[in-house]
Amino acid sequence: MSNATVIDEKVLNDCLNEISRALLQANVQFKMVRDMQTNIKRIVNLEALAAGTNKRRIMQQAVFTELCNMLDPGKPSFTPKKGKPSVVMFVGLQGLGKITTCTKYAYYHQRKGFKPALSDPVKIAVEGVERFKKENCDLIIVDTSGRHKQEAALFEEMRQVSEATKPDLVIFVMDSSIGQAAFDQAQAFKQSVSVGAVIVTKMDGHVKEGGALRSDPVKIAVEGVERFKKENCDLIIVDTSGRHKQEAALFEEMRQVSEATKPDLVIFVMDSSIGQAAFDQAQAFKQSVSVGAVIVTKMDGHVKEGATKSPVIFIGTGEHIDEFEVFDVKPFVSRLLGMGDWSGFMDKIHEVVPLINSLSYCKNFLKEALLSNIWA
Repeated sequence: MSNATVIDEKVLNDCLNEISRALLQANVQFKMVRDMQTNIKRIVNLEALAAGTNKRRIMQQAVFTELCNMLDPGKPSFTPKKGKPSVVMFVGLQGLGKITTCTKYAYYHQRKGFKPALSDPVKIAVEGVERFKKENCDLIIVDTSGRHKQEAALFEEMRQVSEATKPDLVIFVMDSSIGQAAFDQAQAFKQSVSVGAVIVTKMDGHVKEGGALRSDPVKIAVEGVERFKKENCDLIIVDTSGRHKQEAALFEEMRQVSEATKPDLVIFVMDSSIGQAAFDQAQAFKQSVSVGAVIVTKMDGHVKEGATKSPVIFIGTGEHIDEFEVFDVKPFVSRLLGMGDWSGFMDKIHEVVPLINSLSYCKNFLKEALLSNIWA
């Protein structure tokens, strides 16, 4: 469109076709793309425009507005307030970065002056062992977090739990279907903790869920919320269990935790790379709990945006704890279209430069930028 000398119906159609192809390749629902095309054609009625009207500008504004409408459900999300306890519950499937997102969410609000509280797996394990000993239990089972890959964080957490609880026996659970790779896994685990025995699963050729003794997640969540409220925490984060599949047990557990803790906000953590599948996931979760907001992870990779019908409040842009941005529709779409994002630029300046000095910093920056363009 920027290269066209005359803006007519052909240019408009070519522009819409190019945008539509890009959205469909990004796995956006066909119905949403079709509705966007219809709305833009209704707004940009070239024949009805008066002579001398900037048609290019009207087309750009129409595209910008419709893309914003696609990403904005039109309803605000709950916002935590300092000094008042707010319970925020995270839900999502396993492997989407939910635990990492909880930590980033807590760190972001801590920098804003909040006193966030996030469950510590080591502390939970120690308190659980002590409580069960007082209840005269003669067999106490401590289950540690699992991951898809042999991550350093997993082994460090295991080591800390082992040192804190001092188990009499560490059991490594091995999948019989992975063959020789199980040996490498076992060696990696033995370097961090003293594995004393092995249990082999899937010997019948297919998965059968066992009946291992576990802590009650609803009870843990309720006790945690009550304790953190007594400690005057103003942002209490409740992380729920994740699964590989949308199992009925996952949703039932989420529903029970939600009813027991009564969160002010339920956040659905969504993987940006799965595209339209995110819509089906979000709908399944919303049938069990009242999802009030969405955080999109893995925005630093290949993005395939789906539709959730809940406001996106943050996006994860990397693995580090500070790679976490507030999602604002207009600046996001502006960057998407290559139009820049001055509001985001100013936010970054406020983070690294004291507010009292930011105005003079901007003046000097713009002055140098103008001078460099003049002499270039």
